[in-house]
Amino acid sequence: MTMSWTSAQRETTERRDIAAELTERIATLIEQTGKVPWKREWDPAKCAGPQAPVNAFTGELYHGINALMFGLDARPIISGDPRWATFKQAQDAGCHITKGAKAVLGVFYKPLEIEDDKAEDGKRTIPLLKTFHVFHATEIAGLPSYEPPSAEAAPWTRPEAVTLIMQNSGAAFRIGGDRAFYSPAFDTIQMPPDAAFERREYWAATVIHEINHSTGHPSRMNRDLSHKFGSDAYACEEARVEMAACFVCNTLNLPTDFENHAAYVAGWLSKLREDKRELLRAAADAQKIADWTLCYHPNYAARHGTQPERPVSSSPPLRPELRPET
Repeated sequence: MTMSWTSAQRETTERRDIAAELTERIATLIEQTGKVPWKREWDPAKCAGPQAPVNAFTGELYHGINALMFGLDARPIISGDPRWATFKQAQDAGCHITKGAKAVLGVFYKPLEIEDDKAEDGKRTIPLLKTFHVFHATEIAGLPSYEPPSAEAAPWTRPEAVTLIMQNSGAAFRIGGDRAFYSPAFDTIQMPPDAAFERREYWAATVIHEINHSTGHPSRMNRDLSHKFGSDAYACEEARVEMAACFVCNTLNLPTDFENHAAYVAGWLSKLREDKRELLRAAADAQKIADWTLCYHPNYAARHGTQPERPVSSSPPLRPELRPET
């Protein structure tokens, strides 16, 4: 959601249904394109690859719904600069927002204490959805040029990162055939050989998608993976896993233009139209899945979180000759 700075100032005084606005934007994009909007195509010869949106001054990554909404903007991909900042942050740093700059809406939850006679202490806390606005680095005058983190600073962007994540995921891998899928019953991921993909990066991105599915195993995040293809519940799981794949691939600097299944896209669109809170829930769930998968990389886990406990598996590890040179 993009607006001029004067519009951004004006809207803060008006009462808005933010969840409905965000949902309407995503639902409209799906209806117009027939695919989920975080499926971003990029040509490395013409523009920079995907990168996770980050705050220009704190260095903190944006998560969940904000990572999704900021990622819809074309400016980071065109410029190769994933940085964003609020008006105040830019002002405090001695920078200024350029004339005609377009602000993008962000949201966060703030705890609100209300009276409740049924609660033990007569009070309970509810999450209140609040908004803020950020500007892209290309519209912040005085901001130093962006220098992407080196492989030493962000080892998870190295080509071997996906191999490490595969080895630490706990799932067994089988290479062959013409389908990519995760089997919950056997805790196994089946992948076609990387030669079947146009680029090895696409093979790696597909692996991430299937590893995200495997996080639903009872020994991990314990999601219900028994839903049949084409059902509403299947569509909701697929939407979360694919959104999480976008978050992970942006962090690993992999492409996010993987193929969508029309049946699941249509099913999730129906869910969005029925429930304006579904998008916020899906983004939050997707972020948890992405965090789980990213923490299979030991360097990322050490920097950003705790390495999930690797379950004991009776399946043999991935053989060296089957490990991708992604």
